[in-house]
Amino acid sequence: MPTSATPEASRRPDLRRDIGTIGLIWTSVGSIIGSGWLFGALFAAQAAGTAALVSWGIGALAITVLAFVHAELGAAYPVAGGTARFPHYAFGSAAGASFGWFSWLQAVATAPIEVMASLNYLSVHATWVQTGENRLTPAGYGLAVAFMAFFVIVNFFGIRWLAHTNSVATWWKITIPLLTIAVLAGTTFHGGNFGHQGFAPFGVEGVLSAISTSGIIFALLGFEQADQLAGESRDPARDIPRAVIGSILIGALIYLALQTVFIGALPQSAFAHGWADLTFADKTGPFAGIALSAGLGWLAALIYVDAVVSPTGTGLIYTTAASRVSYGLSRNGYVPAVFERTTARGVPWFSLLFTFLVGLIVFLPFPTWQKLVGFVTSASVLMYAGAPLALGCLRRQDPDRYRPYRLPGGLFWAPVAFIVSNLIIYWAGWDTLWRLGLAIVLGYLLLGGSALLGLNPRAPHLDWRSAQWLPVYLVGLGLISWQGGYCSGGPASSVSCGATGALPLWWDMAVIAGFSLLIYFWALRVRLPDAETQEYIGSVDVPPRPRP
Repeated sequence: MPTSATPEASRRPDLRRDIGTIGLIWTSVGSIIGSGWLFGALFAAQAAGTAALVSWGIGALAITVLAFVHAELGAAYPVAGGTARFPHYAFGSAAGASFGWFSWLQAVATAPIEVMASLNYLSVHATWVQTGENRLTPAGYGLAVAFMAFFVIVNFFGIRWLAHTNSVATWWKITIPLLTIAVLAGTTFHGGNFGHQGFAPFGVEGVLSAISTSGIIFALLGFEQADQLAGESRDPARDIPRAVIGSILIGALIYLALQTVFIGALPQSAFAHGWADLTFADKTGPFAGIALSAGLGWLAALIYVDAVVSPTGTGLIYTTAASRVSYGLSRNGYVPAVFERTTARGVPWFSLLFTFLVGLIVFLPFPTWQKLVGFVTSASVLMYAGAPLALGCLRRQDPDRYRPYRLPGGLFWAPVAFIVSNLIIYWAGWDTLWRLGLAIVLGYLLLGGSALLGLNPRAPHLDWRSAQWLPVYLVGLGLISWQGGYCSGGPASSVSCGATGALPLWWDMAVIAGFSLLIYFWALRVRLPDAETQEYIGSVDVPPRPRP
């Protein structure tokens, strides 16, 4: 029965509600402003030229739609690891376990990405960190271990100390990009750079592929961190919508400004071989390279410092998020009960240590920043795709719940957000998605092993009927990607990555939209009965309805 998996029924120590409005906003903003600002503008310009500005605009609109959906769910259901648990409430254990795995997968792999970004910049002055191909040396791997250990130590001090530490770091992380924007716009801005080789030298395909493959969506990820920490918010009814919506607006504005000044500040020498081969001095990094070429050594020095501070702050938050997601998975009965064990400060210590160990393993198959970005972007957006499905169902299954933030036209925006999610995944390319498919299969093996061995006494029965659409969704999305024309290197590399290119431009997006609507309404039709949803939700605190 669902009551065996009621997420809030455990007698283990609860998480402490110590984090306020500013802490939640800064948690999400601190996740958004990470290594993406250091590399995103370069890779987007290489993929789309001046039209990278359009790519950022599309990416920001797409993420904003998803952010509004998460704002309603996070405020109405303020639980730890929310993105992993919303589908659980709507579709039961089989779908909940799947989206929980997607959520944990992206969170646990993001901290290593941020560490790799820091090491890329550190290698300018410490050549022993990386080889010439930007791969970690044994000494560099040891330094990566030290970074990951630092994330764990900070987390062990508890959520209040983490929030204070992250708030200080986030002020710095925002200040340096804003200073870079102001200085480059005022000293080295060349309006003639815009439209070099035409506004969109690589066409619509370049604009769209840049969204997923050049770090745009990856850079904008992180708004959901407020949802992940909702179970530790002092006033989730007020704070969750503000944090989710406010953080994505702040991040989008900063990234659009960064892309603008990056294009305008490029020296003519950078265009020697066209947009696709923009070059800078060895390992200087895009913005540091521009600063050095303009004689702004002091700005380059600040960027090098920020190249450690910004990714480190983001990695710190994602270490927190991964441990809370695994905590939530255990509360749902999907993984062993040991993941629920907390310290006197309310820190899920076993989940935290497990996150640390898996993060170290991630460095091995993905030794560079670039190799991880597309993978994490697809896993993240696949995780986000569960929220629109859950919103459409929970509006019907739990209609009387007070929703501190209610998305206007939510039943229209939910399927739109689901289509947007699947387009972003599709644009990531076939060579990324088949690797993600292998990771999903591995997750099912791990979750299935936990259930068969009885490692959690509250393991739920599997609600296969309500998740019957899920395997069709995952396999179908993979097949469409295989027949499409996108790869992680852009549309031009479709042959080399194995995509057939059988679906021409625009027709492929029409197929994705139609397929998404089919899955959305199928999932809506087979959702859990209302009574079972209420049992799964259990005693999740309902924020008090304000007095008239």
